[in-house]
Amino acid sequence: MKLLSINIGDRQIQQNAGKDEITGIYKRPVQVPMPVLHYGFSDDFIGSPKHHGGPDQAVYVYGETDYRWWEKELGMSLEAGTFGENLTISDLESGRFNIGDTLHIGDVVLQVTAPRIPCGTFARRMGDPQWVKKFRAAERPGFYCRVLHEGMLQAGNDVTVKAYEGETLSLIQMYRDFYDKNKSEETLRKHLNAPIAIRAREALEKERNG
Repeated sequence: MKLLSINIGDRQIQQNAGKDEITGIYKRPVQVPMPVLHYGFSDDFIGSPKHHGGPDQAVYVYGETDYRWWEKELGMSLEAGTFGENLTISDLESGRFNIGDTLHIGDVVLQVTAPRIPCGTFARRMGDPQWVKKFRAAERPGFYCRVLHEGMLQAGNDVTVKAYEGETLSLIQMYRDFYDKNKSEETLRKHLNAPIAIRAREALEKERNG
């Protein structure tokens, strides 16, 4: 695997039902080395801090393999950063990952914490009112990461993956379970025992406690 692109977003405004919506989803590839810190990339704008960003969702990763699938599905070319990801990686299919897996890129170590859940902002970015439904059904969500070790990244870096050694929770199972409003106690236990993102953990604890 290789890091194909680092993508950074500026503060942008798009329309939402006639109102201005501030977003950082419109990302562009950068050609220079970039430092990634525990909170992500310093130049990357976060439009909705309630739902995005923070140490457990510091970096969003999407794979070239998943992009190629979408290009066939949509009949159009998709550039790196189209889905709002920070890192575009070759030969990466998000459905093959588990929560807790780590990506090693030079000195940088990233840990998978959660799948990306599609939202209205993403649909408006894609110009498709049905996009949330389509993206959910495709089960190619990409994933958020926490930064276990900071460092410099540059397009062209090699990427290696190390499997999580704890109890397995697949990214896709977490993705599917997000939409299940009647999770079993065993499902809740398995999720809460995994190194999931804090927002997901808080939501599951709230669900468990009624």
